[in-house]
Amino acid sequence: MIAKIVIISFIILETSNVLALYFAPGSKRANAVGVFSAWEESKQYPEIHDFIQYLVNWVAGAKLIFLLLLGVIALFGDLNLQRLSLLALAAATLSFYGRLFPLIRKMDRNGQVDPKNYSTVLGVMIFILIVVFLLAALV
Repeated sequence: MIAKIVIISFIILETSNVLALYFAPGSKRANAVGVFSAWEESKQYPEIHDFIQYLVNWVAGAKLIFLLLLGVIALFGDLNLQRLSLLALAAATLSFYGRLFPLIRKMDRNGQVDPKNYSTVLGVMIFILIVVFLLAALV
């Protein structure tokens, strides 16, 4: 039951991000891209802004695919499948620290992210998510 609760909670959390990326990408809430100064700066260059919008929507679409699959697993999968899914989520989320975290930390240090120290907050939040996934998979 705990595995199902964690999966559904994650779906709700990430759905807010998908909605923000689709309908309010410039927002600084729900992990949208408004925290990056490059979002506003890109509007001065329509070709670049269109490309960034495409990538933002692509990310939202990819997240939506995973969220729907997680929904199916939460609703119809047995406990074993739910636990394995949580382990897979933990492993996939861990990849954040390989490429994305160093990049957002660099941008944060260079004043390209607002609020300041957003990278640290995001890094801690993602670490907590990974721990929750692992604990729920093992309980």
